[in-house]
Amino acid sequence: MRKISVKRCVIAEIGIFMIAVGVSFNAMAQLGNDPVGIFYDGIRNALSLSQTQLGIASNLINLILFGLLCLFGRKYINVGTLLYVIPYGTFVSIGTAVYPHIFASGTLVCRIAGSVTGCLLLYTGVGIYVAMEVGLDPMNGISLLLMEIIKLDYAKTKWIFDGTMTAVGFLIGGKFGVVTLLTALTGGPGIQIVINAVKHFMHEEKANVK
Repeated sequence: MRKISVKRCVIAEIGIFMIAVGVSFNAMAQLGNDPVGIFYDGIRNALSLSQTQLGIASNLINLILFGLLCLFGRKYINVGTLLYVIPYGTFVSIGTAVYPHIFASGTLVCRIAGSVTGCLLLYTGVGIYVAMEVGLDPMNGISLLLMEIIKLDYAKTKWIFDGTMTAVGFLIGGKFGVVTLLTALTGGPGIQIVINAVKHFMHEEKANVK
């Protein structure tokens, strides 16, 4: 892992903000959620929270996962974990509050625009966060902990984990739809493009400074 500088932490926090707003936009558009978002949405529904209280459900889940990491996987906790856990729910709430002011009409075209924006924000945010190499978010930390337990490689473990999150989220009321399928198909390549672009930019910037 690279040296964790203040600059990297700030940029990573911007990425986290984009992730949270992207998740909230997808939830508000009601065309489906990404695998993590559908789990948040399902927990929100199971707790009888309103659509605008998705941030509360997100906070609860991340705190529980963080607690599990503290008990069973402390080596996966780093600065980036705290950067993610502490403000994430608030960022989701901000996105939820802003969405109606941007996509006000509620028509299908407007909802599609909201979902496309949500996906772009999500992919860009995850790419930025990963590229900064400041640590793991709770979901990925749990994925690595699970990998140790079931003795499979990361790709297979992540597939099982995301599949479980999607299935459980859907069964308890999370919104499954076209965006769920879209993110499953395009999320990996889209995020990788952003990671490569951000790392290239950071490398070029460092070279110019020298």
